[in-house]
Amino acid sequence: MGSTAFGPRIWLIAGPTASGKSALALRLARAICGEIVNADSMQLYRDLAILTARATPADEALAPHHLYGVADAADAWSAGRWLRAARDTLDQIAGRGRPAIVVGGTGLYFRALTVGLADIPAVPASVRAETGARFDRDGEAEFRRSLAKDDPASEARISPGDRQRLVRAGEVLAATGRPLSAWQGGAACGLPAGSWRAVVIEPPRDELYRRCDARLAAMVDAGALGEVSVLLARHLDPKLPAMKAVGVRELAAAVRGDTPLPVALAKAQQETRRYAKRQLTWFRRQTPDWPRVDAADAEGQWEELKELLASGESRSG
Repeated sequence: MGSTAFGPRIWLIAGPTASGKSALALRLARAICGEIVNADSMQLYRDLAILTARATPADEALAPHHLYGVADAADAWSAGRWLRAARDTLDQIAGRGRPAIVVGGTGLYFRALTVGLADIPAVPASVRAETGARFDRDGEAEFRRSLAKDDPASEARISPGDRQRLVRAGEVLAATGRPLSAWQGGAACGLPAGSWRAVVIEPPRDELYRRCDARLAAMVDAGALGEVSVLLARHLDPKLPAMKAVGVRELAAAVRGDTPLPVALAKAQQETRRYAKRQLTWFRRQTPDWPRVDAADAEGQWEELKELLASGESRSG
């Protein structure tokens, strides 16, 4: 696959955690002289290099990487903020005449990039704080009942236990007087038609779960406990996205001495498998027309990807 085989365009490689998508993106970047753009909400944070399996310095030496480790754990990035940064980055890569490979597991980021995201006015900090306090005071069930009166579409769409998105819907309604679903209905356009092609990496579930377990164990061996310990020492708000990264809560219990490490690791592995399952479900529902790369091994995935790209069967925008 030569560097000009398909011309400068945007490739999207999506998939669940531990599916092999990052390695595949790096191989594609090297083959077509491309640059990689992160679409993983947790790999944005510089504090979680090990626990989020972020690109290593060795990886970054092989191809340019963008939007990895650019945020502090005390800073909460929204999908809108990522989208603005990603668009700027993609424009810069296009200006250099090079292809871009957007890779990650955050489905909302891919949807925002390809379909668009509503240009919602900034919500005052006081309204955010008040809405969050109301959620904590009244509880999720009551908060949902209240939200459903004015924004039933958002309430029905948001999964149980997703405090962040429920509060977001509530604060937008409070600040603008308009439901979040109405704002999203008028979303700005996504990537131009014909500018992108996409695939989803979806290895067999048993193999995916095995990889999740093995990777968590390897992360602990590589120093994930120390990474979590440093994060805990900052006494950050537990509601921040970085503090809710998969594995942080479970390993934090081990760091504090509340849970034996083997038990904490087993719980973190279980939560990672659950997260991977949620990602698989999201991509199946939201990107049913994106072709799948279902090989389990790296070489098989590469061969499948090459066939899709050469045949033009990958989903095109």
